[in-house]
Amino acid sequence: MRTIRPLFILLLPILLDGCAGQGIQRKDGSSSARPFKAANLAKSDVDMVIEMHQQEMLKSLRILTLKLYRRNPQEFRKIGLDSAETATDRIFSQLDNWAAAPLRQLDWEAQFRLAFLEGFAGDRVHAFMSALTIMLMAAYEDKTAFFLLDELSPQKLYNSARNIEVAAWKLSNARQPNGTRVLLSNSMEGEVHNLSFEREFGKLIARQDVLALIIEDKSNRSINRILQNAATFIFLPI
Repeated sequence: MRTIRPLFILLLPILLDGCAGQGIQRKDGSSSARPFKAANLAKSDVDMVIEMHQQEMLKSLRILTLKLYRRNPQEFRKIGLDSAETATDRIFSQLDNWAAAPLRQLDWEAQFRLAFLEGFAGDRVHAFMSALTIMLMAAYEDKTAFFLLDELSPQKLYNSARNIEVAAWKLSNARQPNGTRVLLSNSMEGEVHNLSFEREFGKLIARQDVLALIIEDKSNRSINRILQNAATFIFLPI
């Protein structure tokens, strides 16, 4: 036993390095390899899956925000900002300390409605995308790291996917009294057909639905599958 223990200590760095893995080299030059952290020893495989889903979700939210600002530059100019990138960072820089973020304190349903309120003079893209971000973070219990004792609600994840469908429908169809779009997203008449917004919204919906099924299976808590009419602009609770 005295011989085995020192040998284990010598081999531990090699074992931990092997746990980190080489990962997959992506086309953009990034790697899927996750650096080893001691905290990972307190995570299950499902915890890792949750974190990966959430990270991909946040990437899609950032992409959507940037695309909306580029289609609607008048929105960030209303508040004196000079670029779509700066306006996007205004939302996502708050994720670094989400527990104390001012954005987290806002009512996401009220923010959604504000984005389409007639006569609203503020930044509609910020209202819409902050609502989406707050709502989705709430479905993850406002956490960005998950451990063995943490639990997610499969119903909240399922409900959030349905709410994304409602938000996406409203974004595509909401119009001003004069008939113009409240926010430009998809192609206008005469433009080349643009499906990029639908793709990102589709990714968000699919990720939340898949994760809801994973958590449903893990927790043995069944999801109440609700039929919802997106055109009503009514959201499910989170």
